[in-house]
Amino acid sequence: MKIFLICSVRGASPDTIEKQNQYVKALENAGHTVHYPPRDTNQTASGLDICSQNYKAIFNADEVHIFYAPESQGTHFDLGMTFAFHKPIVIASLPEFGPEKSFPRMITEWQTEIEHRRIK
Repeated sequence: MKIFLICSVRGASPDTIEKQNQYVKALENAGHTVHYPPRDTNQTASGLDICSQNYKAIFNADEVHIFYAPESQGTHFDLGMTFAFHKPIVIASLPEFGPEKSFPRMITEWQTEIEHRRIK
């Protein structure tokens, strides 16, 4: 399976980077092909080029996994593309959230909806 991992690149803590790396390693050891932006997207390119590279990788992915970080603008951009392409998602990491509207709540609802459609 081809998987795109939405995650923080710039500003991610060393702990977060280690968790992301371990997650990618586990997926690849299970035989999946993973597009991991810190490794597979040219991060020295312009912002537009980075978005274009991720666009192509998300479009070609069978599934998109999410390490959500609210401070990451790129994460929000990639989430929008994933939503527009109607890609199945898997939550890899999500901060706790309360009863108010929020991206973490929306992502959880989105995954629940996708799972519900798979069962039908």
